Amino acid sequence: MSPDEPLRAIALAVSATVLFGSSDTISKYLSGSLPIVEFIWIRYVIFLIMAAVLVRRTPTRAIRPRNLGLQITRGFCVVGSSMLFVYGVRSMTMAQATTISFLSPLLITVLSIPLLGETVGPRRWAAVAAGMIGMLIVVRPGLGGFNPAALFGVASAFCWALALIITRKISSSDPPQTTVLWSAAIGTAVLTLVLPFQAVWPTPNQFGLSLVLGVLASGGQWLVILAHRIAPASLLAPFFYGQLLWVTVLGLLVFGSLPDTYTLAGAGIIIGSGLYTAHRERVRRSAVR
Repeated sequence: MSPDEPLRAIALAVSATVLFGSSDTISKYLSGSLPIVEFIWIRYVIFLIMAAVLVRRTPTRAIRPRNLGLQITRGFCVVGSSMLFVYGVRSMTMAQATTISFLSPLLITVLSIPLLGETVGPRRWAAVAAGMIGMLIVVRPGLGGFNPAALFGVASAFCWALALIITRKISSSDPPQTTVLWSAAIGTAVLTLVLPFQAVWPTPNQFGLSLVLGVLASGGQWLVILAHRIAPASLLAPFFYGQLLWVTVLGLLVFGSLPDTYTLAGAGIIIGSGLYTAHRERVRRSAVR
């Protein structure tokens, strides 16, 4: 790896967080006037086009997954995560929804035990426990500040964590472009089946924003893929937490909302535990080598 590659990977990762933060802001804005299934469907159509471009030179036999069941399950998890996140952010601030989504790395630690057969030591368990405490601070169950929409966020984080666990399981048999294509195709198919029951005719402004949403979200996915091609995930993980900064700024500019003290405190704990988990994962993998 040349010295310039880590810096380029970090730049790609940071750029991805800007695109994701912008697409999440548009999702929250559209969710107040347009059925969620409709603009997520438009987003997935663009995602499918992007995936098709990605595999255009890939031999047909390489596109066929070796484990179709896991690819289908991953596709459902990815689209489920997207839908649940928007249902949550519709009734929460951008910072709250994004903070809750940061639970995914910690949930991966928990799910890796039954699904991957990994052993989790006391330090990683402590990090998971700290992250869950941070989540409770943000959600505040049983207190006046509790928002039931936070449960959508937790479910979204769980679906995304499961999708990443499946990605690990199939990474040795299916190339990344195959996984991207199948996730895009399955998500588009699922949303197409549901769309007729909820679709309305969008205004030009709504349709235009939906297209921008699709381009931004798909572009963010593309940048993530490029970043991970030239740098390890352990190096990039801290920079993805920068998304909280962008959504806080955008939340203020677009919706006039700022994160409260509880959200900031919980975010600090969740991010800290996530960074420590990434560190322990790097140590564990180095020991295996």
